[in-house]
This record gives sequence, structure tokens and C-alpha cells, in this order.
Amino acid sequence: MSARTKARKRALDILYAADVRQIPITESLASEATRAASEPDRQNSWLYAREIVDGVVEHFSEIDETIQSYSQGWTIARMPTIDRALLRIAIWEILYNDEVPASVAISEAVEAAKTLSTEDSSSFVNGVLGKVAESA
Repeated sequence: MSARTKARKRALDILYAADVRQIPITESLASEATRAASEPDRQNSWLYAREIVDGVVEHFSEIDETIQSYSQGWTIARMPTIDRALLRIAIWEILYNDEVPASVAISEAVEAAKTLSTEDSSSFVNGVLGKVAESA
């Protein structure tokens, strides 16, 4: 597993925890930062995970508006928590991180949805992100 894949997983954990516990993302991030400080061997994945989470926080409203625009028939609140977090990460990468090709962001999110979410989530995530990438 690449360092960026690990970083996406860590970012997913942070966003998911904040959503489930109904706490600010920054609080979940601070908790993970404390943990990361005791794990210097995971420094590479931590740096990119933090960049993702900071980017999602910075562009949260725009990202959620994008999700809402492209997820026909679904409100953000109605989506599985994992799907929301995966979409937020991938949309940040597609729209705000020029270092990651859209195809990579989509592929990573779809693969995570296959293993972590519902049976239909991977196709839902793929469809939403495909539309976002087309419009970017």
C-alpha cells in the first residue's frame, strides 16, 4: 500500500470519526495528531493525511455543495457516513490538489468504498466523482 493510500485511509478515519461522534473535524484531527506524534515511522502518511483534512476543512462548504449537486436523489445527510467522507476526500483531491490525477482520486475512493461501505456504494461514489471530474 502506497504512502498516499495510507494517508487517505488516515484522513478517512479522521473525517469518519468526526462525523460519527458529531464533533468538529479539527477536534478529530487534533486527536489523531497526538497519536501521530508517537508514531514517527508513519510520518509520511501523516503529512499527506493532514493536508487532505486541512483541505477538506478549508473548502468544506464548496465540497459539500459539489456533492449535493452531483448526487442526484441523495441528500448528504442520507448518505452512508463512509461515502460522505470518501467523497469529501476525493473531491478535494480532484478540485484542489493538482498533484493527484482525477483518475487516481476516483480509483482510490471506489476501491475504499468496495471494502468499507455498502454493496452499492462503489458505483455511487464512482458516478458522483466521474461527474465532478468531467466538470473540473
